Order: sequence, then structure tokens, then C-alpha cells
Amino acid sequence: MKKRHSLQKKLVASTIAAAVSGILAQYAYAQSADASLRGKAPANTEVTAKNTDTGLVRHAKAGADGSYSVIGLPPGTYQVDAGPGTEKTVTLSVASIATLDLQAEALETVTVTARRLVEVKTSEVGGGISLHQIETLPQISRNFLEFADTVPGMAFEVDSNGRTSLHSGTQSTSSTNVYIDGVGQKNYVRSGGISGQAGSDSSGSRNPGDSGNPFPQLAIGEYKVITSNYKAEYDQISGAAITAQTKSGTNSFHGEVFGDYTTAGWRSPTPAEVGAGGAKVGGPSKEYGFAVGGPIILDQLHYFFTYEGKRFTTPNVVAPPSISNGAGSIIHPESVLPAALRANYGPVSNPFNEDLYFGKLDWEVSDRDRLEWSAKVRRESQVSGAGGTTATSAAFNYLNQDTRSQLRWERSGDHWLNDALVSYEDTTDAPTPIGAGPGKQYVYIDATNGFDTLLQIDGQGPRTFFRTTQKGQGLQDDFTLSGLTWAGDHTVKIGVKFKDVKLSARDSSTAAVFSYYVAPPGVVAPAPTGVDANPFQVFFGSQSNNGSPITAVSSNQQFGIYFQDDWVVNTHVTWNLGIRYDLEKTPSYTGYVTPATTVAAINGQDTQAGAPLGQTYAQTLANGGTHINDYISNGHNRKNPGNEIQPRLGFSFDINGDQRHVIFGGIGRAFDRNLFDVLQKEVNKTALSQPTIQFRSASAAPGASCGAASPLSPTCLDWNPIYLTDAGLQSIGGGPSGEQDLINNNLKAPYSDQYSIGMRNKIGDWNTSAAIAQINAHDGLVARLGNRYPNGNWYDPSCGPWCSGGVPGLGSLILWDNGKETRNTELLLSAEKPYTRESGWAATIAYTYSHARENVFFSENYQFDYPTAKDIALVDSPAVPKHRLVMSGSIDGPWGMTYAGKLTLESVKPYVVNDGQCNNSAGNATPCVPFGSPYYYTAQYLGHPTFGYKALDLQLTKSIELPRGLSLEVRVDMLNVTDAKNLDSQYPIDPWPSPAYYNPYGAILGVPRTTKLTMNLKW
Repeated sequence: MKKRHSLQKKLVASTIAAAVSGILAQYAYAQSADASLRGKAPANTEVTAKNTDTGLVRHAKAGADGSYSVIGLPPGTYQVDAGPGTEKTVTLSVASIATLDLQAEALETVTVTARRLVEVKTSEVGGGISLHQIETLPQISRNFLEFADTVPGMAFEVDSNGRTSLHSGTQSTSSTNVYIDGVGQKNYVRSGGISGQAGSDSSGSRNPGDSGNPFPQLAIGEYKVITSNYKAEYDQISGAAITAQTKSGTNSFHGEVFGDYTTAGWRSPTPAEVGAGGAKVGGPSKEYGFAVGGPIILDQLHYFFTYEGKRFTTPNVVAPPSISNGAGSIIHPESVLPAALRANYGPVSNPFNEDLYFGKLDWEVSDRDRLEWSAKVRRESQVSGAGGTTATSAAFNYLNQDTRSQLRWERSGDHWLNDALVSYEDTTDAPTPIGAGPGKQYVYIDATNGFDTLLQIDGQGPRTFFRTTQKGQGLQDDFTLSGLTWAGDHTVKIGVKFKDVKLSARDSSTAAVFSYYVAPPGVVAPAPTGVDANPFQVFFGSQSNNGSPITAVSSNQQFGIYFQDDWVVNTHVTWNLGIRYDLEKTPSYTGYVTPATTVAAINGQDTQAGAPLGQTYAQTLANGGTHINDYISNGHNRKNPGNEIQPRLGFSFDINGDQRHVIFGGIGRAFDRNLFDVLQKEVNKTALSQPTIQFRSASAAPGASCGAASPLSPTCLDWNPIYLTDAGLQSIGGGPSGEQDLINNNLKAPYSDQYSIGMRNKIGDWNTSAAIAQINAHDGLVARLGNRYPNGNWYDPSCGPWCSGGVPGLGSLILWDNGKETRNTELLLSAEKPYTRESGWAATIAYTYSHARENVFFSENYQFDYPTAKDIALVDSPAVPKHRLVMSGSIDGPWGMTYAGKLTLESVKPYVVNDGQCNNSAGNATPCVPFGSPYYYTAQYLGHPTFGYKALDLQLTKSIELPRGLSLEVRVDMLNVTDAKNLDSQYPIDPWPSPAYYNPYGAILGVPRTTKLTMNLKW
């Protein structure tokens, strides 16, 4: 046996090895999902772990004191031994470090059935999701992340449009990172957390999500959820970390085929349908797929492949609104529209299609080398927008495409493991028009009702059609060294990372919507009878001539390095000590040059009324405390955020040294990143404005700004048919852009500070945990209105902030700064009884108490109610309930039956309103503030119902054994059994001024009572 080296020599060797292997590995990017096994064995023996399904074998040498560590084990079931009488069969979970002592025992006492080892000696806060839970618990969709909320602190939500999202506490969805087989799925451009989950809402929805599934559920073996105090290997994250392990082929050929089905007839009506008369909309929803896996070479080479498809259609109706003529009569505008336009009214459908593919090959080249290749393809299209007064031709098709692949090489020795990985990704999010365009909008205008849209055809406006992509490759090498001894046993992990990815974002397009007047016959109205031949206005995307491109492109480079030491002092005390540093270079931000026209306008005369002659707009801003040079870039005065030093320290104390009662805690800092969708605002908003141009028309309402006798101006023109072409429209020039976005030159990366203390206990078959965690997030990006009055005031009592002048001749000034803050203190209680075949049942209980506050809504970037985000007081977060309880369980019944259920209860979330608007009326109790806050944010509760969200979901499965090793499972899920009306508190009636109250016919979270049927054939 080799003699042990000193700690000093091994640390030097590990550093050299990490550097060399990083050079040799070339391209990689990973957070490991493998497990490790450590403990005590007879001194100086060889410990062997063999995977019972694949034949994978790993060895380790026990030291003179019996300490051993086997690292780099894919999750699964292993036969472990250190000589005769020590054999044990155990199951290891994803991304865990389990403890197993191997002492010689009498043969008859050796355990012959696998028991799952639970990781208890870790400072991380979170929990695991097993394959049994994924396969048995009821769920709304086949999004594998739906089970994450069985871990305290997590919330998985389904909105009224069927879009799913996952977040942790007050952290936005973008702060979460999901690692699949060690590779982060981060969306670098848009919100949503992971690629493909940003959804089709181009307006910056405060609940980003997607109706599709991010990964085929059949491919997920298990996953781990870490809500705070993760180790140093996790990067680009300030919320939750989710690390999942995919399935692999085994030495046996296995497969399955499934199909899910539900339809509108199998559910209760939604409150909105009840309010509309009870008629249900929506067609059938189908999900189906298959998975196959097996050996190519026994014990060495295996394959796994799966496909999942999802199809559903959301029916809607295009119908004209009912409009009063102000004299007691109802106008029926369809009677005067030409037949060709009336044909657009009637039933329409919005189909959704998704195809998911995943394939994997793993090759045990030797007992020291493992190669693994995998690839994922996601293709998704969704028609959105058809319904109400929007015809199918004006809808759009949202394309969501995600392709990823990776190649890993693991090389191991007795006390070390090198993990090198190459990854590639190519993602696209892009709504595309269905109609040939431009869009045409038919409206009715009168003095009583204002502007009423009767019908829109052929296309949408420019804000609908964004396009974002991320494409590139990553490289990382992780080197793990075990067997180091100094005041205990150390397992050291060192990793280096480099990623080069090209990002692009287009904020809008040059699409256009023309508006036409319509008036019915026999009605006194400003417009003549019928439809005007010429439009009276156009809203379009106008490309600037300042040289800025419509699409912002940046070749981002990401660098990272970390050091992690899991230090086992003795059987009682374990320290988790880590530190990491990250740097991201975004050339489109650092190299951006503010257009000369913008700089000249800012340094020119302030043209507002009351501005002294010779006072520049820059001086006006300075009067209000804004130093505009902090936002003007010359291409050389910006730096990438470089302060991302992240210490992560944790401990665990095993009171009796038997893993039954463990105190744990930690403190750490974690940096996320700024989304490229925001960093490119300067480019896109300058390059492509969205003006509204009116045309002089005799049909214009009396007093209209562009009537037939109105003077010509940049925004009031005579009609010319050439404007129906893109070239003709662009020749208008667009007039003022309406918005000038400038980003602070000294931008920082958002981060969170995390603190926790808790205790884990094993009570009989139950594993329990109680912890208190505090997560404070800082430096989120937020936009504010930069306009100022000549005296520097942001607010004026007679007109509020909006009458102040923007950049002269260009439009409102929008300034971007670090300023979003959240505070969240949580009590996290959990209890789990894992499933075993012997007991036949499993259960989980997860309770979260949250005291959550924020100054800007967690998924929004804009606040225009205060001069700066720092002026806003922290208020209760509308994203987080104070109380959340999730209980789940399953039990094996007689005759091949399996029963399972899940209960989710939430207290009411607050609704944040602007209360006490400042005005200049006599007797106003709220005094006006010349410079400061004219509003007061308050959090109120709508009607105080017992629960803000309540859902009891049940499922029943009957398994039927068939000849030739086949089995058929027939499963029925009943979701929201009590048909609870989970009204969305974010969309109440009369949200301002208070009090607001629930809309009884409004949008709901989750689903009404729904039945779903599943058939599954396995072999």
C-alpha cells in the first residue's frame, strides 16, 4: 500500500493537477450531480463500490485510521464492501455525501436489501425528490420541477394561462438555476430562470413562465433542491439551486410508453366561465411519449433515449364588444363591417405543440475512466393572441427552441477524481407573425365612450415581436482530492470554468398597426357611416438612423474558480468551507457608446417652460441630484462587475456521532448575473422607437390633435398609400422616440447573503428538519423615471412627475441602476418518511413561515412611483404567503393498487397598492412633497379568506401484470378535488385607490377540479 503524503504535498499536487487537467480538458462547464460515500472501514483495506444496475466499479483505500472516501459515484444502488463480513447494499442520492461505516459483522446480520442513505452532515438547506415521488405523486403537468415545492421554501405555480414557474421566497424566477447532469440551464437573456421558461409574454410579465416542460420527465431519475447555503461549486445563482440526475441505461433492457389525456368536459368551469354564462372553453390536452434503455456491452456501454410530446388547444371566441352610443342604445358594429371583416368573428383556437428529445450514452472504459455523452432537443410552438377582438390573422406564433449537448470524461484514482466536461447550447425565443401584416385595427370613437376596438386583423404591433438567442460552448474542470489528513479528514474540490456564449436580443420589430374609424349608420358620431378608406393613425417600430443596430449582439465570456473543503474533524464535527470568484464580460455593455445625438440633446438647452436661458438639461438633472455623466458611456469608462468574491461557510455537529441528531448552519454569499435583456436596453430603445403617427382626417373627433384642419407636424401628416409599405413607413422618420434608456456606468451584479441554523433528527423511520434561514438580496436592476423639472424636482403638485421634461427632442429619460432589495426570514420545517418496499408507504410534510419584504415586485424591473428605488420602503411581498404547507404521501394497496395525494395550503398573499396619492386639493391629508415620495406603498389583504391557495390532488393507479414481462398501469389523477376557487390576488377589482377586493370572476392560479387519465405500458 502507498504511504500517505503530507497535507502540504498533497495540496500542492492537487493544485498542479487541477491546473494541468483544466488545460487538457479544454471545454467543460458543470456542477456535479454525482454522489460520494465516506465513513470508516477496517484499516488499510480496499473499499469497493459496484453499481448493481450498470456494473460500474469504483475503489478507494482506507487509511490507517480506517477513514475512506469513494467519490464520483452516479446516483444509484451499490454493493459496498471492505472485505468479508462488511458487505452492504445502499442507495445513494443525487449530489449527496453519505456516511457508511463498514465493520466486519457476522454473515447472518449483513443487510441484503438496499437502504437509502440520507445526507445529514451538510450545511445546505433543502431536500431531495426521489424517483418514487416523481412517479406516484399527482401533478398538473409533466414538468418535473412541480415536485420541488415538497421542499420548504419553494413555490411552484401555474397561472391562469397554464404557464408554470418556480421560485424560492422573494427571489425571482431568474435567480434560480437548474443543473441537469451537472450543467446549468440558465437563461442569460430573459427572465424565467432557465432557458425555455420565459414564456411568450413580450410585455415583461411579472409572472414569467411557460406552458411547456423544460425537460422530458421520463429522463429524470431524481433531483435535489437547495434553497440556501449551497457549496462553492454552484454559480450564477442567488435563489434556489436544483441539481438533477438523468437516467442511464442498465444491464437489462427496459422501456415504457405512456399517454396522458384530459379535456374541458373533465373539469369544472373556471370563475371566468361561470361569469360568462358557464360555457367551458378549451379542447383536449394530450401528453405522450416513450423511453428505452439497455446495454450495448454488458457492464461497460449503455444507452438511454426518451421522447415526450405535448399537444393542447385553447379555444376562444372573436366577438365585437357591446358599445353604448351614450343615448341608451347599444351599437352592433358588426352590422356595418364588410362581409370580409365580419368573417373574422366566431370560434378560434390557439394550439400548443411541444416535442422533447433526450439521449444518453455512458461508457465504463475501465474502473478508472468513464465517458458520458448526452443531448437534449426542445421544439415548441404556441399560437397566442387570438380571441376577444383579435382575429386569428393578428395572432402570433411563439417559437421556443433549445438544443444542448455535453461530453464528460471522469478519470479517478484511489484518492482523486478529475471531472472534465464539454457543453454546447443553442436557444431561441421568438414570437413570429401569422398574418402577412401590417395589422389593421377598426375602432369606434365618440365623446362618451372614447376609443373602442371592434376588430384587429393581419398583425400585431412592434412590441410583440422580440427575438432572443444564446449560443456557445463552455468548459470546466473539477478536481477532487480525498484522503488528506490534518486535524481530521479533508475532501478538497477545486474547479475552474470558462464559457464563451454569443447573446442576442431584439426588443421589438418594425411591425405596424394602422387604425381605421368605424361608425354605424343612423347614429350621430364624429365618424361617417361605415369604415373609413384611409387610416387615421399608425403605431409602428421606427428604425433610427443613428447607426445603432436593431438587434443587440454580445460575445459574453464567463470565468469562474472555486475551492471547497469538506473537513470531517471527527465523528461529530464537519466543516464545509468554500470560496468562489466569478467574472462575466459583456462587451455590448462596456463598449457601448451613447449616441452623439443623445449626448448633444442632454448638454443642450433645457427647452421646458421656466428653464433659464443657458441652463442645459444636464444642469437640470444635476439640480435634482442626478449626475448624468454617470450614465453616458464613451466606450472606455465602464467596467464589468468584478467584486464577485463569494465565501460560503457551513458546519454540522452530530451530537451522538450516529447521524440521528445533527445541528447544522451556514453563512454565505452568492452572486447572480444581470440579464442581457436589460443590458441591451440602451441599444434597442435607441435603435428602434415605437411612435404613434396620426394622419389628418375629416373623420377625426372634434378637437382631435390631428383633424382635417390641423397643422402638419412630425406626428400629424397627410395620408399617403406608400405608408402601407415598410419602406414608406420608415421614411416618416418616426419623430421623437418616446424613450431614452441609459444604464449606470458602474453596474454591479445582484447577489444574496444567506444565513441559516437548524437541526436534523431521525425519529424511527422519519427524517425531520427544523431550520431558520434568512436570505437578503441586493443590487437587483431597476429602472426609474429620470425626468426632472427645471428646478430639479421630480414631482410637481399640479401635474405629478409626468409633466416634467425628458431629453429635449428625444423623449422620456429612463435610468437603470442597482436598487432592488428583498428581505426574507423563514422558518422551515420538514418531515419525510422515505418509501421502502417493505413498508409500502411514504410521506412528506413541508411547512414554511415567511416574513418577506421587498421594494420592487420580485419579477419586475420598472418603478415609476418614486424618484429612486432607495426611496421606497420595504413592504410585505405579494409573491410570498406568510404560511405555506405542502403534504404528500403514497401507499401501496391490495390488487396492484397505488394511492397517492398532495395537499397544498397557503395563507393569503398581500396586495401592494399606492395608497395616499399626493395632490393639491384642499384638505388633502397627505401633504405634497416637493422632492420625494408622492405615494405610499402599503400591503393589504383582500377580504381575508381562510386560504389564498388550496388544492387537494389525488391519484389512483392500477397495475396489471401481462405476459412476457409486460405490465400495464392505468392511472387517474383528480386535481383540486374540492374545486377551490384560487383567485389570483394580483388582479383584484379596484386595485387603486384602496380598498381592493377579489374579482369573483377573475383569473385563478392552478386549475379547477380536473380529471386526467394516464395509460403506461412498461417492460
